[in-house]
Amino acid sequence: MPNRLAHETSPYLLQHADNPVDWWPWSADAFEEARRRGVPVLLSVGYSSCHWCHVMAHESFEDPDTAALVNEHFVAVKVDREERPDVDAVYMEAVQAATGQGGWPMTVFLTPEAEPFYFGTYFPPEPRHGMPSFGQILEGVRNAWTDRRDEVGEVAGRIVADLAGRSLTESLPADRRPPRPEELHGALMALTREFDAVRGGFGGAPKFPPSMVLEFLLRHHARTGSEGALEMAQATCAAMARGGIYDQLGGGFARYAVDATWTVPHFEKMLYDNALLCRTYAHLWRSTGSDLARRIAVETADFMVRELRTDQGGFASALDADSDDGSGTGRHVEGAYYVWTPEQLRTVLGEKDAEFAAACFGVTEEGTFEEGASVLQLPDVEGPVDAERLASVKQRLLAAREERPRPGRDDKVVASWNGLAIAALAETGAYFDRPDLIQAATDAADLLVRVHMDWQARLHRTSRDGAPGANSGVLEDYADVAEGFLTLASVTGEGVWVEFAGFFLDTVLLQFTTEDGALYDTAADAEALIRRPQDPTDNATPSGWTAAAGALLSYAALTGSALHRDAAERALGIVTALSGRAPRFIGWGLAVAEAALDGPREIAVVGPPGDPATVALHRAALLATTPGAAVALGAPGADEVPLLKDRPLVDGKPAAYVCRHFTCERPTTDPEELTERLQG
Repeated sequence: MPNRLAHETSPYLLQHADNPVDWWPWSADAFEEARRRGVPVLLSVGYSSCHWCHVMAHESFEDPDTAALVNEHFVAVKVDREERPDVDAVYMEAVQAATGQGGWPMTVFLTPEAEPFYFGTYFPPEPRHGMPSFGQILEGVRNAWTDRRDEVGEVAGRIVADLAGRSLTESLPADRRPPRPEELHGALMALTREFDAVRGGFGGAPKFPPSMVLEFLLRHHARTGSEGALEMAQATCAAMARGGIYDQLGGGFARYAVDATWTVPHFEKMLYDNALLCRTYAHLWRSTGSDLARRIAVETADFMVRELRTDQGGFASALDADSDDGSGTGRHVEGAYYVWTPEQLRTVLGEKDAEFAAACFGVTEEGTFEEGASVLQLPDVEGPVDAERLASVKQRLLAAREERPRPGRDDKVVASWNGLAIAALAETGAYFDRPDLIQAATDAADLLVRVHMDWQARLHRTSRDGAPGANSGVLEDYADVAEGFLTLASVTGEGVWVEFAGFFLDTVLLQFTTEDGALYDTAADAEALIRRPQDPTDNATPSGWTAAAGALLSYAALTGSALHRDAAERALGIVTALSGRAPRFIGWGLAVAEAALDGPREIAVVGPPGDPATVALHRAALLATTPGAAVALGAPGADEVPLLKDRPLVDGKPAAYVCRHFTCERPTTDPEELTERLQG
């Protein structure tokens, strides 16, 4: 019989709707039930494409004996971290503080007042590798709750007090200023020390795509000419593009590599990774003209549209790591959809082409993954490669792969991640003459306005099948959607997207920003948790704090708003505090700081729509590498975007106006001259 999760819309929660565990969604009713029964709450947090979440579900939550123990002694609450990043953030902070590490599935035991007192992540069904079994954990917590209730209460009280006492205000510089050039140089030097000069990227295994840091490196190179910054970005992008983390047949990136060589990925594919990396590779091409960067940007954009676009025009959250292994047993295996053995190559391609493909993609008899299978890579090989033959092989392998059981798709639409996708698709479409990608970005923006935005310009975080979810947007939703809309406006010349971005950024100022320039991840009128989450550091996506700073800065450049400019600069104070000691985790903030130092440049392109001269000037403006350039496009007399106001044609010709630091240069009608100006 289905449990209470059967009425939810989250695909992750629905995966647990038939568990024998009597799950509740996160709600006041669940905690009231715990108070009524006098039992603790078992909080389990995960997401639909999480491999170990599925493992623990199969091992424990689908087991009738384990479920009976949970149901008798606990109120079980299941949370989709992608729907409720605020709940996830608060309790993950407690887990990391208590254990020194975290991850998903996250398992936390709470008092009926939602105060945590015992933590963990995955627990096996039997003791192994020094870990207690989940059953032992349940019995231990039950006994502690029954026999040592006062002690449990004291522990919970200390944890809550510790969390409540943490504040980032003291980390902000007294003058709330953005980083200076020497501080950004110091961040670059710190990154250089952590750079893997042999394999690209930063740190060791597991190795995650450093999207936000790469954006900083490209912007720093553009502002300063630093060859070291560009070399780190190029080497990392090349290593990822040729590694197993990139899908060599279908395009798109997996979540991370389990090793330091980018060889074996954790196979889930997330919208946010692909949106961020699509934009990064497009910007790398803009800086260098790299054919590899162009190919990866376009293939990743095509992957998002092909595999993640929903019927309503938005973009789904993720593809699972696991899929049916095709054995007929119903067994789901991580990576089954993506890996190949030499024999499988021979079956599809025949002997000679299989040998060619194995050499090109690094497929061996020993394999690079489990059971002798290999993850496809594209290592550098000596001598020329028959490009036509390689394309044919890829097409045939992709067609054969399409016949395999596909990974599941989490089809909820998350506002912030769609904002990232809008920005990536709009720019990639503009750079590479792909109007279909610009249209896909516009369709997603339309969905966010129609479905996610209410009459007060407040955002719902998620939707599914065209219906909004019940959860309110968090800071990253407002910031990333504003970023996406401002980028779309720059590409299309449709000023309405600037207006919508302004609505969302006004909400950021009213609901998320404190008087001292700090930002919280949840709105002032959001549901009260044991702590109001606040994290300026990047995780898999830009932090809401620094994403807001970037969008505020761009909006100020387009509108001349001193209020938004001041808010952006005060928000960047946290980057000043963290740039020297944690640059890997404040990458987007460093990228925004580069834009603030450069101006950012304000570029108004005025001319009749579709006029070849207008198009040429607009393209030159969009291809400028100057950090964070704000571009407005409009017909003569347009004033929908304030940057365009009072900008006439020059001698009857389309013209571009460039302003910086409250000073405007004389207009130009020459695209080459515009490009030269924007390089200085």
